[in-house]
Amino acid sequence: MNLRGLVSVSGKPGLFKLIGQNKSGYILETLDEQKNKTVVNMSTAKMASLEDITVFGESGDLKLSDIFEAMNESKDIPDPKAADGKKLREFFTDVAPDHDQERVYSSDIKKIIAWYNTISVLPLFTETAPEPLSEGGTPAIAESTKKPEPVAKEKPKATKAAGKSTTRLSQKSK
Repeated sequence: MNLRGLVSVSGKPGLFKLIGQNKSGYILETLDEQKNKTVVNMSTAKMASLEDITVFGESGDLKLSDIFEAMNESKDIPDPKAADGKKLREFFTDVAPDHDQERVYSSDIKKIIAWYNTISVLPLFTETAPEPLSEGGTPAIAESTKKPEPVAKEKPKATKAAGKSTTRLSQKSK
């Protein structure tokens, strides 16, 4: 499963695909049919990558990708808007039996199911997860697939025009 590049932004509903970065923030695209693009300020917005999100567990944290895989194998996924908290908890106990029932709230379960419904139509479940990011924060790229970088030509340095220096001398002599 490939969740790289999918983010949740605090204060904004839904999920987004991270498509770039500019001076003022991150460029995000919605995952719905409209594909609206928006810029989120780096300093004020809190973004969480779905790849890094974990759920509290009894014996350790559970990866969200593992929960999504279990949900993908399940046949009966409840509607997060229509189902009550008890039914959602029963479903979540089936797909993530080791989750901490005291620290994982019904609102968290609703959000996870809504996220699953959003990404279930995407080809993420058939894609393999990419290699982890290297320490420098950039994805490791094999040398054979890496495109050569264009070489920037050095610009010639500006020189003083001969006419300016003689003009100054001639103006001073007047």
